[in-house]
Amino acid sequence: MRKLGFFVTLMLFMSFSIQAQKIAVVDISAILEASDDYSNAQRQLDKISADWRQEISIQLDEIKSLYNKYQAEQVLLSDDIRKQREQEIMDKEAAVRELQKRRFGPEGDLFKKRQDLVSPVQSKVFAAIEDFANDRGYDIIFDKGGSTGLLFANGEYDKTEDIKKRLGIK
Repeated sequence: MRKLGFFVTLMLFMSFSIQAQKIAVVDISAILEASDDYSNAQRQLDKISADWRQEISIQLDEIKSLYNKYQAEQVLLSDDIRKQREQEIMDKEAAVRELQKRRFGPEGDLFKKRQDLVSPVQSKVFAAIEDFANDRGYDIIFDKGGSTGLLFANGEYDKTEDIKKRLGIK
């Protein structure tokens, strides 16, 4: 009788805990890359980045020109003027390094611009995924394109195309 009670309890426990969960897999990178909004944001970021790189390159060329001129005239200059020119070159180099840091550093202008342009697109995609999960009753949706550690996914669970359709992108 004791074995039967244990067996019934075990079966009840298993029936409650073995409820099937609906799981889906999407590739957020594929969705973003297919999105016109995301592509436009990337193009804007690329242009801004190229413009800033050119600005820095021009300043570096000016510094190189100043240094070459200094090298050519160095022998003819007094100590005070030589030190003044060296300081001028070092100050310009420091200013360019600061500009590079301000534009391209971890919390720089490019990072902030990327957040401004890309975050709304990402939010739209995540909202579509959440709506999709709620509408279809999915419990879990993994990003197969991210670094989530997903090693295998049955193609049956890939809902990337459904999310693209929901967003109206190809």
